[in-house]
Amino acid sequence: MMNQKFYDLPEEKQRSVINAGYRVFSMNTYRKSPMNEIAAAAGISKSLLFHYFENKKDLYMFLWETCGELSIRTLGEYGCYEQKDLFEMLYLGMRAKIRIMRDYPYMASFSIRAYYEPDPQIGPAIRQSYKSLKNRYANNALAALDPAQFIEGIDLSMMLREMYLASEGYLWEVLQRGELLLKGALSDREIETIEHDFSKMIAFWKQIYFRKGD
Repeated sequence: MMNQKFYDLPEEKQRSVINAGYRVFSMNTYRKSPMNEIAAAAGISKSLLFHYFENKKDLYMFLWETCGELSIRTLGEYGCYEQKDLFEMLYLGMRAKIRIMRDYPYMASFSIRAYYEPDPQIGPAIRQSYKSLKNRYANNALAALDPAQFIEGIDLSMMLREMYLASEGYLWEVLQRGELLLKGALSDREIETIEHDFSKMIAFWKQIYFRKGD
């Protein structure tokens, strides 16, 4: 169990530990990611890391849950949950995720690797948590949509699923590039490319699904 005193650390030090965990776990499997390497990357002793996290599993699950919390909080800060226009919501969501990528450059590759983590101590809990978060996001997005904005007869839940799968597939492709697998983080140029590509995808979806003026 995580020691709540971790939150007493200065925010900069908390981020240092979190980013160190994301970096090390994004480069290796769960079993091959040593705690001493994470401590060294964070600039703290291994004993202090174990003071805040009882074991490696506690740290790993904390990092995974932080992915969700950071995403939800940042999406809220960008006003995503207040939007009735799906495409504006998608655009603001993209901007929010770009900010997360800059603040936590290893989080994206960590989350992908975590989802496919084969270790039985970690994998099932991660995938169950992911399913819950995804369903909550999809249900909230679906409830906010105005069917009158879209072409007649469209299945809104299927449309959202298609957008979700396309987005996930694109990110998976980016994260599987050889150079990224070696360094674990996205460069500014790669982030700009993602922003450009997602803008084009949003414009494409809007052209296909949005109801044209009568």
